[in-house]
Amino acid sequence: MAGFSIPDFVSLAFFIGSWTFYHVAITRGWGGKPGLNRRMEDYRRKWMHEMSLRDPRIVDASIMASLQNGTAFFASTSLIAIGGVAAILRSTDDVLKVFSEITIGLSPNRSLFELKVVGLLAILGYAFFKFAWAYRLFNYGAIIFGATPSAKSPDANERDRVASIAARMNIVAGSHFTRGQRGFFFAIAWLGWFLGPWIFMGTTAAIVYCLWARQFASDALAALTADPRDWRGP
Repeated sequence: MAGFSIPDFVSLAFFIGSWTFYHVAITRGWGGKPGLNRRMEDYRRKWMHEMSLRDPRIVDASIMASLQNGTAFFASTSLIAIGGVAAILRSTDDVLKVFSEITIGLSPNRSLFELKVVGLLAILGYAFFKFAWAYRLFNYGAIIFGATPSAKSPDANERDRVASIAARMNIVAGSHFTRGQRGFFFAIAWLGWFLGPWIFMGTTAAIVYCLWARQFASDALAALTADPRDWRGP
């Protein structure tokens, strides 16, 4: 491909490999230890269990609504971002002119630039679909939440069964929401490619490190795992 150098291939492979590596680390844990997201899944299950024993469930309904509203916000934000990036494709000549005047050794190539923009669109599109699907799943979770038998129901087994399904649906929705946010973070890393392949590798490494630290070495994780008597806060 014209304008696609070996460093570009290397940096793109590094980006894809880093995203894949981080996904595996989050899914399987780091060194056998679950990250922040995995630990929060236990609290989602606990929440649904406690919900099944409460009457009325006004607080739980409020939490469900906040989860849906937050997901809807990110979905709409991703659509705005997609529209903004798509507009760049219509102004390629103007953008390349600006890039050619930046004195940091850039030598813009039209086909390569358009490929980078399309790649950014693909990442933002991925994020949108994840947020949209998470929003739908949170809706399903709200329906299952509403179908959970009352705490006064004589059929405790059925109440526990439906509450368990509600918890699993909530976990799946949260997982897709997290992947959508991850797409946003890696879109920031992708922006480094517009400044050059080596900067692209640097921004990718920085994003992966920040995401890894939040999951496995953050004060939020310490808040979940530390002995309350020893924890002193951030």
